[in-house]
Amino acid sequence: MTPSALLILDTQQNMFADDFHVANGSQILANIAALIAKAQAANAKIIYIRNNGGAGDPDEPGTPGWEIHPAIAPQADDMVVDKATADAFDNTTLQSLLDGQGITDLVVAGMQTEVCITETCQTAVNLGYNVTLAADAHTTFDWEEMTAADAIAQAHNLLAPHLTIQPTQEIVF
Repeated sequence: MTPSALLILDTQQNMFADDFHVANGSQILANIAALIAKAQAANAKIIYIRNNGGAGDPDEPGTPGWEIHPAIAPQADDMVVDKATADAFDNTTLQSLLDGQGITDLVVAGMQTEVCITETCQTAVNLGYNVTLAADAHTTFDWEEMTAADAIAQAHNLLAPHLTIQPTQEIVF
């Protein structure tokens, strides 16, 4: 079996705030939970990527918004990598952690499609990883200038030539 990992990006409490939250948050959490169960069953690594916002940001380290959503909270064997930019590989330990474990295949899920998901997927492909984006396990906000559905469609069009895009139920670790 190919060494694989599930990367869960920025699925933090601040993304689910009552006053401003990601689109389809409950369904995305359910799909991520299904991916976690599949990864656990296959003994794949589960790596949470947590965004560290600046002072006063909703994801400022140590604040409630910074915490990973409790519905999919890391377990004892899971890893957490903190980042300060959109790309989970930029100035983090992620690549050395993956390479140290011999991981070649990544399944990516989480938040924000048009920023962190897209940039992390592009870097992973450029670094030589085989990447699968969970089509129904990532999302973003409905912005005035673009809906989440449109942002997801644009990301899929941009990324499809370079990686695999599959719904959660078809993903195998």
